[in-house]
Amino acid sequence: MRVMVVMVGVVQATAFYGVNLKHKNKEHRNAYATVYMGTPRDYEFYVATRVLIRSLIRLQVDADLIVIASLDVPLLWLRALEEEEEDGAKVLRVENVNDPYKGQQRFKLTLNKLYAWRLVDYDGVVMLDADNLFLHKTDELFQYGQFCAVFINPCIFHIYWPLCPSLEVFKDMTHQLETGKANPDGADQGFTGAYFPDLLDQPKFYPHLNGTTLDGHYRLPMGYQMDASYYYLKLGWRVPCAPNSVITFPGAPWLKPWYWWSWPVLSLGIQWHENRRQTLGYAAEMPIVMIPSVIFLGITTMTRLARPSISKLCYRNTDKSSSLMQTGLKFIAIWSIIAAYIVPFAIIPRTIHPLVGWTLYFLGSVTLSSVAINSFLLPVVPILVPLIGVLGSLLVIACPWYPYGVTRALAVFGYAFCYALIAWGSMVKVTARLQVSLEKRTNFPKVG
Repeated sequence: MRVMVVMVGVVQATAFYGVNLKHKNKEHRNAYATVYMGTPRDYEFYVATRVLIRSLIRLQVDADLIVIASLDVPLLWLRALEEEEEDGAKVLRVENVNDPYKGQQRFKLTLNKLYAWRLVDYDGVVMLDADNLFLHKTDELFQYGQFCAVFINPCIFHIYWPLCPSLEVFKDMTHQLETGKANPDGADQGFTGAYFPDLLDQPKFYPHLNGTTLDGHYRLPMGYQMDASYYYLKLGWRVPCAPNSVITFPGAPWLKPWYWWSWPVLSLGIQWHENRRQTLGYAAEMPIVMIPSVIFLGITTMTRLARPSISKLCYRNTDKSSSLMQTGLKFIAIWSIIAAYIVPFAIIPRTIHPLVGWTLYFLGSVTLSSVAINSFLLPVVPILVPLIGVLGSLLVIACPWYPYGVTRALAVFGYAFCYALIAWGSMVKVTARLQVSLEKRTNFPKVG
C-alpha cells in the first residue's frame, strides 16, 4: 500500500504540474486528422485521442489538429476536445459512412476515415489512428503529392495517410462503396488498398531539402509508421530507411497501450503511458482509483475482524448429510476463488497507469482471496499460488536483459511449463482440503 500511495502521488503530481502545453488556435495550411468513432469503448479512445493531440502540440507541429467525430460520440467529450486550451482541436461531426462490408469486418465505422478527403480547406492532411505515438515532428510529410502510405507488409499499407483533400476523390470513393467494390478485409485498409492498387509500384517519398511540394503518389518509408510488432522480434528498432518518427500499435483491440494490463506483455505500452504522463496526466482517473482501494481495504478490515466467526456464515453442523449440498458448497468455494482473480479487472479503471493498475489488482485479489480462505477454511498458500504465478510471469516478461524477442518467448514458455506443475498441485491440495472439511464437519450452508 505504501508503494501504491507513492505511485498515485507521483501520477497526480505529474497530472497537475507536468509540462505546460499552450497551443495557439490559429489557422494553418495543413492539418493532422484522426477519427473518433462511437463505440462501447468510447472513453478509452477519448483518452487515446487526447494523448495523440497533446503529443503533436508538444512537438510544436505547424498544422491544425482535426477530430472527425461520429454523431453518436458523446457531446460532453467533444466539447472538452474543442474547449480545452491544451487540446485546441477542431471537431468535425459527420454521419457514419454507409458500410457495405459489415458482415466481414473486425472494426466498426473505420470507413469514416474517408472523410479526410473532404477537408478541402487544407492543402494537405495527414490521417492518423488514435494508437499512434509520435517520437519526432513529421511536418515534412506535407511536401508529398496526392497520396502516400506506409506498407506494413509487402501487400497492405497502413492507415498513416498523407493525402491531398479532394471532393472529387471523396465522391468517387463513396460511389465505389455503393457499387460494392471488392474489399479484402472489410475495413478502411482493404478499401483504400483496392482504390490505390498501384501504390506498391510507386517510388519512395523523400522530402526535398528546399521544401518543394512533390506531385503524384509515393510510398512512405517504414520509419514513418513503425509497427510495434516488429519491435518485439529483436526488442529494439531496426528501421534504417527513414527517421524513426512514429510508432503504431496494431493488433488485438484489448491489448492497446492505454489498457493497464497490456504492459509488460507489450513492453512498448509503458512508452505510451510515459507520453501520457508528460502531456495529459491521470487526474481524471484518480477519484475512481481511490474507490476500489477503499473497497479492498474495507473488505480486508471486515474479514480480519470477523475471522473467528466468518466460517459460521457458510457452515452449520448437522447430523444429516447431503451430497448435493456438499457439491453446491464446493462449487461456490471454487467460483469464489476464481472471482477473486477476475473481479478486480472489472472495477479497476482501464486507462490508469500500469504500475498503479497492477498494484490495485494484486491488492484486490489478495483481499477477495482472503474472504474465500476464511469462509471455507482453506489453506492460504495454495489459494495464492495463481497470484504468485501472475507476479512471476510479469517479472519474467518485464526482464530487461533479453537480447531478442525469441529468447523472451522461450523464457516465458519455460516458466509457464514449470508453473503449470505447481498450479496443478495447489489445485489438487485445495480441492482435497475442501472435501476433507466438508466430510469431517458434515457441513451445510446456513439458510436465512
